Amino acid sequence: MAMARRAAAAARLLRSLGPLAAEPPMRGMPHTQYEFANHTKNSCRRFHWIPSLQHPLCGPRTNVETYEGQCSANKASEVQKRTFGSAAAQIQRNPAYSELNSDDVSYFKSILGDNGVVQDEDRVAVANVDWMGKYKGASQLLLLPKSTIEVSKILSYCNTRRLAVVPQGGNTGLVGGSVPVYDEVIVSLAGMDKIISFDKVNGILTCEAGCVLENLSTFVENEGFIMPLDLGAKGSCHIGGNVSTNAGGLRFIRYGSLHGNVLGLEVVMADGTILDMLTTLRKDNTGYDLKHLFIGSEGSLGVVTKISLLTPAKLPSNNVAFLSCNDYTSCQKLLLAARRNLGEILSAFEFMDHHCIDLAMRHLEGVQNPLPASQTKFYVLIETTGSDESYNKTKLEAFLLRSMEDGLIADGVIAQDISQASNFWRIREGISEASVKVGAVYKYDLSIPVEKLYDIVEEMRCRLGDNAEVFGYGHLGDGNLHLNIVSSKYDDNTLAQIEPFVYEWTSAQRGSVSAEHGLGLMKAEKIHYSKSPEAVQLMASVKKLLDPNSILNPYKVLPRSVL
Repeated sequence: MAMARRAAAAARLLRSLGPLAAEPPMRGMPHTQYEFANHTKNSCRRFHWIPSLQHPLCGPRTNVETYEGQCSANKASEVQKRTFGSAAAQIQRNPAYSELNSDDVSYFKSILGDNGVVQDEDRVAVANVDWMGKYKGASQLLLLPKSTIEVSKILSYCNTRRLAVVPQGGNTGLVGGSVPVYDEVIVSLAGMDKIISFDKVNGILTCEAGCVLENLSTFVENEGFIMPLDLGAKGSCHIGGNVSTNAGGLRFIRYGSLHGNVLGLEVVMADGTILDMLTTLRKDNTGYDLKHLFIGSEGSLGVVTKISLLTPAKLPSNNVAFLSCNDYTSCQKLLLAARRNLGEILSAFEFMDHHCIDLAMRHLEGVQNPLPASQTKFYVLIETTGSDESYNKTKLEAFLLRSMEDGLIADGVIAQDISQASNFWRIREGISEASVKVGAVYKYDLSIPVEKLYDIVEEMRCRLGDNAEVFGYGHLGDGNLHLNIVSSKYDDNTLAQIEPFVYEWTSAQRGSVSAEHGLGLMKAEKIHYSKSPEAVQLMASVKKLLDPNSILNPYKVLPRSVL
């Protein structure tokens, strides 16, 4: 009977499939959450095709990770006074660091000018707080260099004076890595935002570290390419920060990590030495590939000032499907089927539980539920991107029909136009924003073997009961779970239920306690859950070699016991 019902459903689906009237490409899509309401009025028809969309891979999306963080310093101060949102022991200021004085300020003004040295309390306060309001420092000085030479002079002076420094990009991180812990000098790279060159034959972009990711995306798309990295915070995050944290994002399944896409770097060392590794070569086997030390080091080994990056060609055909699955096993099988049957055109495979969908519908303005009648436990967003619309359409049609016949998909829709595709992505990317609107959020970014990935969500619900809501979503194609736990306020009892259990559980699965957000302040003492003592000690040796006075981003990344 079940097979007969699936066959009948597949037959109905097949009859419903047919080419839509071609629509002109839609450009100039909205970039704020408030505009989506006017662009999602037409309901999605079941499993129909998007007519050759001419838009960036994954569609234009909003800056959902930074919607309010940098305008809430006062509120953040109230939220974060004692726990840093983590179970880390209270950190003591390192007495080896000097305290800022008027002579230091005078020196910085001599190299940066008055406009490059910010002491205004309100402006400095914004830079002292992360976007979620969980981490807050007490820096009295924000520096705004405009060139690598100025960064070099700043670090050389700070190293001599033993003034601790925090490099800062768009300040969109989630682990407290881009804000001070105490009175460290904040060095913002925002003023270094020039595109230096673009190789139109090979798609190689060279730019400064302060370039906003979305601006780079727009630039390379106009040249017929795309950025290999795409994030919800693209409207605010800087490429230098992306490289320094080895940001993952939504295109990882297709293009891999920044370790594979960054060709060269320019880095300023702790003593002011400028390390020029800004090559644009695809192949270079001359000795150690030192740039990889700085990709993902979170500004603790050096300050990235310039980047050369390989960008993939922009492909014209794009389809986005929003599907529902009855259980997590079906999600896993659907992923395997997508890898086998969609192959080279698969560009994203994201999953969400039904709690996430409910959250998004309650707290995101202007979004519509693509599957309002569905009562399933899990949802999957699949995107395909390729060069041949007819070929891609045929492959996706065959995949969806087969998956429905096999019982992997309970229901689903394919976006008819860019606004609907954007609505799908808005739901997935807006989960983080929606959770912050509910209350205090404990965020965990974990790499776990796919077959075990959702188990931690269910176990955490059992542990916390009615004391908190638990949401599970993320990049299923990469084995990356975003575990969000929301309660009315940050509470020691709730935290004790979460940590160290979440780290111990992840370690037992041989997973990683940080898949793509980095360690920062939140997880510096948790690195041993994912790395051996020998590996951590070697990292500490590298830190001591490159930054002997430990002035760069102190209290972050590595545990105090090894430094």
